[in-house]
Amino acid sequence: MDNILEIKDLIVRYETEDGVVEAVNSVNLSLRQGAAVGLVGETGAGKTTLAKSILRLIQWPPGRIVSGQIFYNGKDLTAISEEEMCKIRGNDISMIFQDPMTALNPVMTIGKQISEVIAVHEKVSSAEAEEKMKSMLTMVGIDPQRAEDYPHQFSGGMKQRVVIAIALACNPNLLVADEPTTALDVTIQAQVLDLIKNLREKLGTSLLLITHDLGVVAQNCEYVAIMYAGEIIEYGSLREIFKNSLHPYTEGLFNSIPKLHEAVNRLKPIEGLMPDPANLPQGCKFHPRCKYAKEICLTQIPVNFELEDGHTVCCHRYAEENDLWEGAEGHE
Repeated sequence: MDNILEIKDLIVRYETEDGVVEAVNSVNLSLRQGAAVGLVGETGAGKTTLAKSILRLIQWPPGRIVSGQIFYNGKDLTAISEEEMCKIRGNDISMIFQDPMTALNPVMTIGKQISEVIAVHEKVSSAEAEEKMKSMLTMVGIDPQRAEDYPHQFSGGMKQRVVIAIALACNPNLLVADEPTTALDVTIQAQVLDLIKNLREKLGTSLLLITHDLGVVAQNCEYVAIMYAGEIIEYGSLREIFKNSLHPYTEGLFNSIPKLHEAVNRLKPIEGLMPDPANLPQGCKFHPRCKYAKEICLTQIPVNFELEDGHTVCCHRYAEENDLWEGAEGHE
């Protein structure tokens, strides 16, 4: 199966008066046609920056793509003109933004906002665009008669449905969903995720789902990428990550989640906090919080090791030259 998206050695920086923020650091990630990848990490890990980079929505100043390549169906999106990129955004690649409250234009009706996307990308008359707009509203469970309403007249869940309708209006090949359920209550979350899942099955859309909720990933994705301090530190199939997590950070994420079959008095949180991206530690970015850390972790940046078919981890513990790890001194 061919990859619809390939990110190679992507580096993104925000250059501010207070210093350089190292938001994304040499990220490599691929997504197969029709598959769903869950991108998991804490707030500040660089997930949204990575998503915006795919659509080239990083605003300069202060942010810019320093180096790396983003291939969509073999075309390097970092090398094409802004005019070509505008044809791809919303048409071939769409994004569901994190906050539906701010993603919509407050002074335009929701019908007009959906029709606009269709009119820009598809050679159709205004009447045809309006007809498709109504069918999209029906598809996401909104009465087409509400097309003349404004965003403030909708609840949070309904706003998110409108955002999804806009994202899917032109049947994109790739959907980037940036925490699409964060601002919604649990029952509405389930409805929105079911909607995305059903539309994916109907349209055959590939999905990059950004979230910090491993339960959401388990229900909606086939592959998982764990992100920490701007790096993909572990990647594999859903089963491999959930049943055989390798990186200490991934291990910590699962240990901090309550389990139905275990009776415990206290959960095991990951000690410490995510490092400041403007002042990242030397060596492995996770070493200040890692219970396995040795001297080698403080000074040398680990590289990705593929231990099983498609299951990669960025950690010195799995180095091919294992004597580097075995012979390394412990770190207090």
